[in-house]
Amino acid sequence: MRRRLFGRRTRAQIVRAVGYTLLAGAAAQVAAAAAVISVDEVRKRRATPAAGFPSAPPRSVDVVGNRITTYTNGEDLYEDMLTAIEGAKSSIFFEFFIWKDDEIGTRFKDALIAAAERGVHVFVIYDGFANLVVDPRFYRFPDSMHVLRFPVVRWGMLRLDLRHFGRDHRKIVVVDGDVGFVGGYNIGDLYATSWRDTHLRVQGPAVWELTDAFVDFWNEYRHASRHPELPERGAKEWNPDVRAARNAPSRMLFPVRGLYIDAIERAATHIYITQAYFIPDNEILTGLLKAARRGVDVRVIVPEYSNHIIADWVSRGYYSELLAGGVTIWLYRDAMVHAKTATVDGMWSTVGTANIDRLSMIGNYEVNLALYSDDMAAKMQDIFEMDLGNCRQLTLEEWEQRGRLPRIAEALLNPLHPLM
Repeated sequence: MRRRLFGRRTRAQIVRAVGYTLLAGAAAQVAAAAAVISVDEVRKRRATPAAGFPSAPPRSVDVVGNRITTYTNGEDLYEDMLTAIEGAKSSIFFEFFIWKDDEIGTRFKDALIAAAERGVHVFVIYDGFANLVVDPRFYRFPDSMHVLRFPVVRWGMLRLDLRHFGRDHRKIVVVDGDVGFVGGYNIGDLYATSWRDTHLRVQGPAVWELTDAFVDFWNEYRHASRHPELPERGAKEWNPDVRAARNAPSRMLFPVRGLYIDAIERAATHIYITQAYFIPDNEILTGLLKAARRGVDVRVIVPEYSNHIIADWVSRGYYSELLAGGVTIWLYRDAMVHAKTATVDGMWSTVGTANIDRLSMIGNYEVNLALYSDDMAAKMQDIFEMDLGNCRQLTLEEWEQRGRLPRIAEALLNPLHPLM
C-alpha cells in the first residue's frame, strides 16, 4: 500500500515538475521574443532612412513561345498591371494576400470597379486574416464584381484539422486569359518603392498555369449562392519548361517544396537563393549542405533585418551549421528584400509567392513558376548579382564572435520554427 502511495506521489511530482519546466521554457521564450522586439524597435528609431536600393528595368525573355518579363521595382510592376486591367475586354482574375487601403490600393480598386462597370467579368480573392488591419469599408464593392474574402476562421480549424489552417498567400493577376502576373509583390504604397521584390509577367500559352490556379481555388471556396462557378479548361499546350507548382493544404499537396529539393539535389555548379524569410526544414537544409560539400557554390540572400524580427532570429539558429558547411549568407542592407526566387546551374529558375519556411512549404496556399530556360536563368543570375551589390557577406568568423546573449536568444527562439 505504502509503495503504491509512494509511486502515485512520485508520478504526480514528475508530472508537476514537467509542467513547471514547460511553463518556464515558454516564459523564457516569451521574454526572449519581447526583448528582441524591443531592441528592434530601438534600432528602427535610430536607423537612417534608406536612400534606395538597386533595381533593374523590366526585361523580357522568350521561353518556348512565352514572353516572360521580370520586375524588380514595384512602380514598374503596378503600372503594367494597371495597364492590363484598364485594357481588359472579357475577364480579370485578381488574388492577393495583402491589399492595402492606401493610394496604390485605391488605384487598383478603382480600376477593377471601372472594368466591371464596362462589362468585364471581374473576380477578386483576398485573404481575410492578412487584411484584418485594413478598414473593412475598403472591401465594399459593387454587385457587378465577384469578390471572395478567404475567411479568417474555417470550421476545420475547430477540429484541429491541418488542412484548414493555411492562408491564401498567393499574388496572381490574369487578364483575358492572355497575360498573367505572379511573384512576391503585394498591393500597397510601401511595396511600390520601399521593398525589394521580384515578380513576373507571362504572355503566351503558360498563362493557363496561373488561370487554372485561380479557377481551382475560386471553385473550391466560392459560396454557391453568391459566386458563379468558373469553367475549367485544359491546357492548350503541354510544356514542361514553364510550369506552376501550387501548394494546396486542403489536399495536403506541397509541390513547391519538391521543386526546391529536386533542383538542389541536381545542382552541379551553383545555387543562388533569395528569400524574405529563410527557415529551411531538415531536408532542404541537408540538401544545401550536401551541395556545398560536393563543390556547388551555394549563396543565400536574406534581409539583414526583415519586417518580422522573430523570423529573423529563428532563421539565425541555422547560420552556424550553414556557414560551417560552406554555404555563404549575404545580408541585404537598408531595405526589406521580399523576393522568393532561386536559380540553379544557369538553366533552372523559380519565382513565386513561397518562402523557404514551414508556413509556405507545408502550410499556405502558394504558387511558384518553375522555368527551364538558359535565358531566364541568365536574367535571374543578373538580378542576383545586382542584389549582391547591396549586401554584406556574413562570415563564419564574424558569426562566431557574437555574444552570449544573442546565442541564448537564438537557442530559445529557434524551437519556434514550426510556427514560422
